[in-house]
Amino acid sequence: MRTGFGWISGYCALPLVTIVLALMFLSGCTGVQRTPPLEVWDDMKRPDKFMAQMETTSMKDVFPDGRTSRVPPEGTIARGYLTENTAFYTGMEGDFYVGRMPMQITPELIAQGKAKFTVYCTPCHDRTGSGRGIVPTRVPIWQPSNLTEQRLVDAADGDIFNTITNGRRTMPPYRYQVSTADRWAIIAYVRVLQRAAHGTANEVPQDRVAELSK
Repeated sequence: MRTGFGWISGYCALPLVTIVLALMFLSGCTGVQRTPPLEVWDDMKRPDKFMAQMETTSMKDVFPDGRTSRVPPEGTIARGYLTENTAFYTGMEGDFYVGRMPMQITPELIAQGKAKFTVYCTPCHDRTGSGRGIVPTRVPIWQPSNLTEQRLVDAADGDIFNTITNGRRTMPPYRYQVSTADRWAIIAYVRVLQRAAHGTANEVPQDRVAELSK
């Protein structure tokens, strides 16, 4: 009977011993127990795939130089980046700035421009566009342009668009922060600020004159 029980207990201990050994073996996979760690499944760290800007021998069967990153075929355009409307995307028509913006000016566009102007432009140009924002107040050597001065009133819309896009002098470019449509919307709102700065009482509609005295 003892022999029988000994055989049964030994049989039951076999899975436990197997589990313990497996855990000890797998513990070698971590970097805590050993350096370098024991790799059981190395494909997790070195998968069979092409890495950017790398050379692989398997690619030499396809391309002689073996490069994994290939130059796109001539004429390839990324989806969503076809910019055939040159005036809209660059503010240029040939070698000249676009005189008037290639968008219809609507109250919605002006409201959109006001929202974007408030976020991106007022820190330097303030809410009126006079260039007296918080940045030049804190850093006197930084003097933004007065957007309502006659020089910019006479400037082409494409010239202002190019400045917003690429920056000019101390002004940084905003082509990554502000979308193309939003840049034109900002210009529409800047024209409103310029008109407000240079407008006269004679230009106010008769049904709104009474509001001036309030």
